[in-house]
Amino acid sequence: MLKKSILLENKASLTTQNLQLVIKSEIRESTIPIEDIGYLVIDHPEVYISIPAINLLLENNTAVIFCNSNHLPNGMLLNLNSHHIQQEIFKNQINASVPLKKQLWQQTIVEKITNQGILLEKLTNQKNNFDFLASKVLSGDTSNMEGVAANFYWKSFFECDFKRERYGNYPNNFLNYGYAILRAATARALSGSGLLNTLGIHHKSKYNAFALADDIMEPFRPIVDEKVAEIIQNYSEQELNTQIKAELLQILTRTVYFKEEKSPLMVALQKTASSLQQCYTGERKKIKYPKLWN
Repeated sequence: MLKKSILLENKASLTTQNLQLVIKSEIRESTIPIEDIGYLVIDHPEVYISIPAINLLLENNTAVIFCNSNHLPNGMLLNLNSHHIQQEIFKNQINASVPLKKQLWQQTIVEKITNQGILLEKLTNQKNNFDFLASKVLSGDTSNMEGVAANFYWKSFFECDFKRERYGNYPNNFLNYGYAILRAATARALSGSGLLNTLGIHHKSKYNAFALADDIMEPFRPIVDEKVAEIIQNYSEQELNTQIKAELLQILTRTVYFKEEKSPLMVALQKTASSLQQCYTGERKKIKYPKLWN
């Protein structure tokens, strides 16, 4: 079932009653079954949420996302007990060999560069050499083809003079918001498959609680890039407003393609996460990444 995404931008109180989330604002009161909520984005400093509501949301594997004063997602609550053989999965993940992790990272970067190339061709109507760059990715991407591809990608992506920086000028703010939503969706899927987000296959900062999500979201980033390019075409605003946030939240329901079926992104991420879990147990050799375009 496709889960709902809820964005709260006004003062409100969130409580629970009969397995429903009760949202009371100064204007109205509404209820929604908690089992229907995939993402709850809280973007106002005066939102009260009760502990029973938090616990029920977590039990239903809802990603609860908190935004900072710049309206960018800043932190997230995730269920840590979402799989019936949790301890065994953790053990497999912790004991994963270095060669395995390097192979998984190689697969991930090949997918990312391939997707960047396809999107760039769609936007510029020009052939590029991203297939060649993807073919040169070594185990662990030791020759940093990711960086080589990124350099060319961002130089060619926007018509304006653009530099991709976390705290950079517009449209970095749109990209940051989209990536934060994608990161939350990836973390939710990984947690749902019983995996520890803290233990990445490549990202390793001791300050990063979502290293694995940062790894696995890489091939999906062009979905955000495509959406931001579309927003720039259709909106003159350069600040994040409610309408643009709602546009960026739509990436969660965007269709992606597996060999045998098509799937909304939030469901596809669960399949990708499940395949990664099977790579750790030795049941699979490859992560199951979807095609972003048919």
